[in-house]
Amino acid sequence: MDFNVKKLASDAGVFFTRAVQFTEEKLGQAEKTELDAHLENLITRADGTKNWTEKILRQTEVLLQPNPSARIEEFIYDKLDKKLPSRGTNAELLGQYMLEAANEFGPGTPYGSTLITVGEYQKRLGSAERELLHTSATTFLTPLRNFLEGDWRTISKERRLLENRRLDLDICKARLKKAKQAEAKAAAAPDFQETRPRNYVLSASASALLSEEVDKAEHELRVAQTEFDRQAEVTRLLLEGISSTHLNHLRCLHDFAEAQATYYAQCHHYMQDLQRELNRCANAVSAPLSSAAVCPDPISSAFLSGPPSPGATVSSSGQRPSTLTMEQSQLPVTGTRKAKVLYDYDAHDASELSLLADELITVYTVPGMDPDWLVGERGNEKGKVPVTYLELLS
Repeated sequence: MDFNVKKLASDAGVFFTRAVQFTEEKLGQAEKTELDAHLENLITRADGTKNWTEKILRQTEVLLQPNPSARIEEFIYDKLDKKLPSRGTNAELLGQYMLEAANEFGPGTPYGSTLITVGEYQKRLGSAERELLHTSATTFLTPLRNFLEGDWRTISKERRLLENRRLDLDICKARLKKAKQAEAKAAAAPDFQETRPRNYVLSASASALLSEEVDKAEHELRVAQTEFDRQAEVTRLLLEGISSTHLNHLRCLHDFAEAQATYYAQCHHYMQDLQRELNRCANAVSAPLSSAAVCPDPISSAFLSGPPSPGATVSSSGQRPSTLTMEQSQLPVTGTRKAKVLYDYDAHDASELSLLADELITVYTVPGMDPDWLVGERGNEKGKVPVTYLELLS
């Protein structure tokens, strides 16, 4: 290994000189070159961006993954650049336990069948949560982390270099000041007490040395000033890039909010479906155990909650009126408008309309209809559609 003793000694000397200058500045014994106001404002803004980005990143990680042990595990795998083992969400694990319990208690029993129903919906909720975690990590957490581990490290490195250049500049200023003071002192009180030629030679030599020292200090000051100005410009350009960082984080924030909206809309829809399933099962259990008893359809009844139309048929065995189709229900329309479909939706029965993401349909409501649903039309097709899957257009 090439060990350069001279370079090591030179670097140690520069470090010691900077340390002395920094200490004297803190003690008020040395002058300090102040940065211009614009650069100071940029530094303050950058520090605020870094601090708040760290806080937002940490709290978002806590929100998405409340388990600290799991967060530590993810951090270790990320630092080792290894793929994190697949791990189910809490809702998926709960759903799996419910399904296993139902198999043990008997799927045909009321409790077992209900465990199966709730367990399936818990697994759907867990799948939606998994998608939220993946989307949030990709579109929000990763950009914030890249800023802290990439751009900010570059900015910090250039700022440290700027601080070193400032210390070097102030050291050169102090050195020039001392040299000029020594030259002025020698000029003000020359040693001409003796008339021997040797004294005149020594005095002239000392004056020349002092003058040379002043010239050298002035040259070093010019070089230090040039390097400081150059580094200040580089740092300023990097700090002005914080505005672009804010724009990038703004887009990421929109993506994160959209991912949350999608997740909560899916959860809302799943829980509505689960409630309807549970109501249907509860009515079926409470109905008389006879051949005439049927399980009501809360989805269809929620859509047609008004009184049955005159054309509806009622069975002689006492069953409820048969479900009306969309063509048979001629209820007054309250007003039509266009809507954009946000997510795919599969119809649960003949009264609903299947949807495809990004398509445009016509929607309207009818008196007595469940507020969470609308009537949707696409060409000759018509059926109920969930409001949470739509973006109503003006």
